[in-house]
Amino acid sequence: MRYKLDKTSHSVYSLHYHLVLVVKYRKKVFKDEAVVERLKDITYDISKRFKVEVLEQEVNEDQLHIIFKTKPTLNITKYITSLKGVTGRYLLKEFPQIKRELYKGHFWSPSYCLITTGQVSLSVLKKYVESQKIK
Repeated sequence: MRYKLDKTSHSVYSLHYHLVLVVKYRKKVFKDEAVVERLKDITYDISKRFKVEVLEQEVNEDQLHIIFKTKPTLNITKYITSLKGVTGRYLLKEFPQIKRELYKGHFWSPSYCLITTGQVSLSVLKKYVESQKIK
């Protein structure tokens, strides 16, 4: 089994995640391409500051999906909190039409979905781990 691994002086790792953020009240605010492009730009900027590599990001009408890779030292909760806070603040400020749809000044739902991803399927990984048993 071969992985494409990243390295530091004391570790090797492969950390990939799928993050899903949902707009508060499931409002369909991503119909305007300018809003979508601005969201993506802000996401890239914040990610760069946290040394997170965005591999892919896309939106549907009420969700943001990001696939990213990072180092084991990332404080994921701080990254996601910053991502939600900064993107929400900028988008509400720069696009007043969104502010009218989202009352109380909240852009994102308080929850999020974070899923680890891998370079192999879970079943392949389980078989590999099982094969490591001493015979």
